[in-house]
Amino acid sequence: MAVVLPNRILTLCPLTHPWERDANGVPVPPNPYTAPAPRGTWPGGAAEQPDAAWSLRLDPAAWPVEPGDIVRDETGTTWTVATARLHRVPGCPAVDYVQVSATLNPPKVP
Repeated sequence: MAVVLPNRILTLCPLTHPWERDANGVPVPPNPYTAPAPRGTWPGGAAEQPDAAWSLRLDPAAWPVEPGDIVRDETGTTWTVATARLHRVPGCPAVDYVQVSATLNPPKVP
């Protein structure tokens, strides 16, 4: 088993889930100009992948993490969550983590 050490301090800013609905029952996304309130700050990791996507590792205390949520680090870099999955190791909670696939905001231009 390999242990991946944290290389950043990550903050999760979750959107309101589920979104509010209008009079017709259609989901209405939150105002894009209003930043969501942070849920917490924990040691974590971020690595750029060959396809320009990012792989983030969050503390399990950040769970639940949903697509569209924002993650930021101590330098002000932000990512938008594409997918998230909670990994738990039975009998060894010290190595539990949340695996996140995300896109950099704004994305890099080649």
